[in-house]
Amino acid sequence: MTFSADLDRRFREAAHALRLLDVGFDVLASPVGDLLVAASESGLAWITFDPEPERDLERLARIAGPRVLRSPRSVSVVHRELDEYFARSRRSFDLPLDLRALPPFTVSVLRELARVPYGQTVTYAELAARVGRPRAARAVGTVLNRNRMPIVLPCHRVVGSSGGLVGYAGGLERKVALLELEGALDAGDRLLE
Repeated sequence: MTFSADLDRRFREAAHALRLLDVGFDVLASPVGDLLVAASESGLAWITFDPEPERDLERLARIAGPRVLRSPRSVSVVHRELDEYFARSRRSFDLPLDLRALPPFTVSVLRELARVPYGQTVTYAELAARVGRPRAARAVGTVLNRNRMPIVLPCHRVVGSSGGLVGYAGGLERKVALLELEGALDAGDRLLE
């Protein structure tokens, strides 16, 4: 059985309006590729590069609950703020974040990460020191590798101890693109460790 596009749209809007969703998502086009963006009633729950619907929807259900539905309205504010960021008219995000089920250390790292200013970088060691764990640079790296909300929680702003660019879950080319967008990196400054 198939449904018209209008009926499908109305169904998704009604599910959102009646708060029947654990999480709503959409796939957004961006200058760094397609992003799957998801939000719950608590706030932004997830952003991922290179969406793979089967894999991603299963992960979303584990994070937020089984009622997962493509619902552009659920992520309209996220979409607007990301568009403003990529247009260089937004330097920080005003989105509530859904950090449920994350360990306290992870939450502390992500909250400190959110304080790294637009257009600036910090090392893993500096970030570890800021959360009171100066010897935990590798643990901070692990947290950032698993960051559910890249761009909004700007793990691209974290660099190696020498200031060189190191791993990024979205790929180093995306890290470079985001740092160049923010003016933190010139095309000639592409240091890799």
